[in-house]
Amino acid sequence: MTFITFLSDYGPGDEYVGVVHGVIASIAPDARIIDLGHGVPPQDVRTGARRLARALPFVPAGVHLAVVDPGVGGERRAVALRAGGRWLVGPDNGLLIDAAERFGAARAFDVGASPWRLEPVSATFHGRDIFAPVAAHLALGEEPSEEFDPATLVRLEPVAPSEGAAIVLEVDSFGNLRLDAPAGATPTRVNDHAVVNARTFGDVEPGALLLYTASDGTLALAVNGGSAAALLGVRAGDEIRIT
Repeated sequence: MTFITFLSDYGPGDEYVGVVHGVIASIAPDARIIDLGHGVPPQDVRTGARRLARALPFVPAGVHLAVVDPGVGGERRAVALRAGGRWLVGPDNGLLIDAAERFGAARAFDVGASPWRLEPVSATFHGRDIFAPVAAHLALGEEPSEEFDPATLVRLEPVAPSEGAAIVLEVDSFGNLRLDAPAGATPTRVNDHAVVNARTFGDVEPGALLLYTASDGTLALAVNGGSAAALLGVRAGDEIRIT
């Protein structure tokens, strides 16, 4: 069985995810589609890149479609990356590269003018007209032709926190905060709130703020039975003071 995974910022309220599924099914009806999630914050390429890189080691090798594409219709390339035994398909804006390099990205193809794309191509819905048909044809064992140097792929610039601070990389649906903080950090206060260094949520009293190691090995903040984002009044990209 061929697998196609799909991650996006399309959200659950519109028809976009279903339309992409439909395009894939019309071309590769035997492919199984696994939705990795469509709740990436709108246009948040950094969060999409982290979620894709976290997820792919736990799904079967196949075709991995990701669309978080604020530059849709502009000059950014539409690409397919060959990484080990996997294909990654999406915009060349930094979304794919971290995930691809986990499997040894070796080849890159420009698929913006692919003969597989749907015509006419919408300027604002490349997920439907370019990425979905390319993913489906790759799942059928076909290969694109317009190869380019993978060294020219777009990479996201790292963001460094101020001294004595950590950056909130991501807020999940529970209000937990993934942090850009060094492993082994054991602060006692975060933004003037007491914090407990704990293994899991139930190690602290309900309503208490805790620092723990998330399932991907990064440091994270949570409130047992509540939302760390709400307690601290922060969102992705904000800095928090750690002491």
